[in-house]
Order: sequence, then C-alpha cells, then structure tokens
Amino acid sequence: MSETGRGIAVRARGLVKTYGSTRALDGVDLEIPVGQVLGLLGPNGAGKTTTVRILTTLLKPDSGEAEVAGHNVLTEPDAVRRSIGLSGQYAAVDENLTGFENLYMVGRLYGQPKARARERARQLLRRFRLDEAADRPAKGYSGGMRRRLDLAGALVAQPSVVVLDEPTTGLDPRGRIEMWDVIEQLVATGATVLLTTQYLEEADRLCDSIVVIDRGTVIARGTSDQLKSRIGGEHLEIVTSTADEIPVAVGVLRQVGVGEPATDEKTRRVDVLVETGPKALVEALRLLDAHNVSVQDVGLHRPTLDDVFLSLTGRDTTESASSGEEVVS
Repeated sequence: MSETGRGIAVRARGLVKTYGSTRALDGVDLEIPVGQVLGLLGPNGAGKTTTVRILTTLLKPDSGEAEVAGHNVLTEPDAVRRSIGLSGQYAAVDENLTGFENLYMVGRLYGQPKARARERARQLLRRFRLDEAADRPAKGYSGGMRRRLDLAGALVAQPSVVVLDEPTTGLDPRGRIEMWDVIEQLVATGATVLLTTQYLEEADRLCDSIVVIDRGTVIARGTSDQLKSRIGGEHLEIVTSTADEIPVAVGVLRQVGVGEPATDEKTRRVDVLVETGPKALVEALRLLDAHNVSVQDVGLHRPTLDDVFLSLTGRDTTESASSGEEVVS
C-alpha cells in the first residue's frame, strides 16, 4: 500500500523551482495527513504560492516530486485536478453572474448534469450563508461574500483536498473571522486543507501543523505549540506610569526574568522572558512596589507565532528573512 493509502493526502519531496538566477524553491518538503490542515507560512516572496502552483499542476518543478490524493502531479495532472479544489489569493468569480449562476456554471464545467449542478449550487449557497444573495449579481457582494463564493466554487466537485492560497488577504477583520468560520466548518467535514497565509493568528487558530518557509527553504516545522516551545516560558510585561520609572522596572525584571528585558520607551512597556510564570509576576510586583514604581498595566503571555518567526529570522512576516532549516520534533 502506498504512503498516501496509509493516510497522507499531500506529499512533496525536494521541490526546486528557479526563475533565471532566482531560486524560488530550494528543496521544499511537506506532508499533510488526510483530514488535517497544514499551514504554509512566510513573508511575501517566500515561495508559498510557487509551492501551491506546483501542487495544483499549474506549474512544473525543475526537480523533486509531489503527490496529491495519491496522484503524481507530473504524470497524472488530470487526476490531481479532479481531486482538488483551489481558492486563490483573489476571488475568481464572474461579477456579472449571480451567486447561483457562478456555482451552477462551475458544476456544468465539471460535467455535472443540469439538475445535479442546480442542487449542488443551492447546497453550497446555504452552507456558506449566501442563499439570501443567491440571485443577486456578484458585483454587489462584499469582499467577504465574494471570498465565500469563491471557496464554494472550489467545493462544487466535492474534492478530497482543498488548497487555500491566502484566502483572507484583503479582508477586513470581520470578513477574516467569517472566513475562518467557513474553513473550520470545511475541516469538520473531513477535508484535507493546505492553507498559505501571512497571518500567524490565522495559522494558530486553524492549523494542525505548520511549515515556515522563506526564500524557498523550509526554516521550521511542527505544531503551533511545538514551534512556540522553541522560545520557552512566558513573557512578563509591565507598563509603567511614567518614563522615568522604566530604568527601575528594567532592573526588577532583570532579577525575575531570563535574559535582558526589552523596552519600548514610547509606550513605557518593559518585557522579559520568565520561567516561573505567576511566581515571577508576584515577585516582580513586590519588588516594583518596594521601589515605589507605579504600574499602569501588567500581564503574562505565552509566546506567539510572531515571536517564533522573530526568533527564527530576526524579522517579522512582512520582511524577507534568512534561511537555514530548523526542524521541531
């Protein structure tokens, strides 16, 4: 039995793609078990979309191999296309057609009989809360509604693997949350999802596992908790009432924390990594009170995926970063 038959829906090994002197992908490996969500993270230009285009047969790699739903992307492209649904960075809907007509058209293009195409369109419109707008032209839809319609179109043929390439790009916060709800509902039905995103909060909420890629190279992989455990501990953060109190606060946090505290004089914020959590918080407050430091705000927080990315690269996800693979087990 093949590895895919044992539960791997998507596998890529050693994917390489170059454009002239630019190496867009430099040996990318990834696997997605059936029914799980893999988040592919990285800044613009990291190689996320190139990876998606190879896995969806829109682009051929220079070397390496990949299988999707048990089919080789190079030798069985038609079978791969029948097995996947793709929702790209921009909603691919015909604005002059209604929501129903968009989905009905997709069904007919997949070869569904008219009755089946109509039935499937209505099912998806209800599922994505678009039934009330079903007979309105898509040009009148909000950004979030267009993204939901685009994702519905990717599901018309009931694919076993769904590829979402930055599905919430350009959406306002409300639209992003609505799309997250839709993706969670999709996963609840057993779909396998490859999700590319620049939003670390998105990956934290939706993904079973995460691969961080930059400049075409995998620089880290693991679950959200595994990646966060790289940094260890928690962060103790205080905000002093005046800027003059910052030096004293730094001295106190240096005593209770690990390493040198980070400061932001503009916000009067001082932050340090701690290993003892609440105990460090209590001790810090005791020492600050003893030094007559007035604390405006205080809190403990676990490392975020943003912290992980900064730790790995020294930059945030909107910037280019250095490579060098780091595997988290």
